[in-house]
Amino acid sequence: MQEVIDTAKRLLSDGTVNRVAGWKAGEFPYDVTPAVFTTVEEIDNGFIYNDFCAPNLSKYLIKESHKEGKILVFLKPCDTYSFNQLLKEHRILRENVYIVGVPCTGKVDIGTVRAMGIKGITDMESDGENVTIHTLYGDKVVPKTETLGDKCRTCKSKKHVIYDELIGEDGEVNNDGARFELVEKLEKMTPDERFEFWRGELSKCIRCNACRNVCPACSCENCVFDNPGSGIQQRAATDSFEENMFHLIRSFHVAGRCTDCGECTRVCPQNIPLHLINRKYIKDINVFYGEYQAGEDVMSRAPLNAYTFTDCEPGIVYERGGNE
Repeated sequence: MQEVIDTAKRLLSDGTVNRVAGWKAGEFPYDVTPAVFTTVEEIDNGFIYNDFCAPNLSKYLIKESHKEGKILVFLKPCDTYSFNQLLKEHRILRENVYIVGVPCTGKVDIGTVRAMGIKGITDMESDGENVTIHTLYGDKVVPKTETLGDKCRTCKSKKHVIYDELIGEDGEVNNDGARFELVEKLEKMTPDERFEFWRGELSKCIRCNACRNVCPACSCENCVFDNPGSGIQQRAATDSFEENMFHLIRSFHVAGRCTDCGECTRVCPQNIPLHLINRKYIKDINVFYGEYQAGEDVMSRAPLNAYTFTDCEPGIVYERGGNE
């Protein structure tokens, strides 16, 4: 979108900011990666914003906002929730960040495309309606809606919850409940079926830590998984217990703070649907404590960080589609 590039150049040229957080092409055209630009020339030569710019830039601001000067960041609607949550946790210096909200109609997910059975992909292009997939065996055109990852297919909101400047018109919060459909499907399984499902998924984990490193909620300066005395320091899991514990510990650490940005699943090289673990917690929090969306504002306290006399008792159990 040219307007995004023009905005970056304008704010950099007039001195509003001294650098810009955005996206550039990676090893492959569809492999877009976050980047920081310091000159108009760099923006002209490398800055892009298209249907492949899925990376959430919020976490990069933890370090960038503590550097000298002000940084411009482009945030999609879902990204602004992550920014707000980090702001609430005092991880970002708000005065050093200029936010431009950008519209988003969903981003193409390479994992979804590969799951279609398309082999030998060399390039991809999107015109907003259809995605042209170039392969060693010829081109294939598919509707963009069929290339979206789960986080975009079940987008929680098209509304930016924080910005200094907005490109285009803002959208609305999506309350149709579609993002919990897969969670409800898992809840309807028997305990043994759920165990087998997650063992099958988590057994694929190679402990690359991509999910932890990309997660905006995983921002501890000293992570338990880097502690040599914890017994779970960064290393390949030696048994199924460690495979389970890595992801369960991490998910519990972000419970009530996860904004459901879906970055964990997006970057997983093993295509493990990690976001479903956190969505389960989000759904339970909504049931037990009332509707709550992490990152929706910077003032409210998360249900797990506050006590009220209306809190449910620990022994309360609710039905899970017929299976307790």
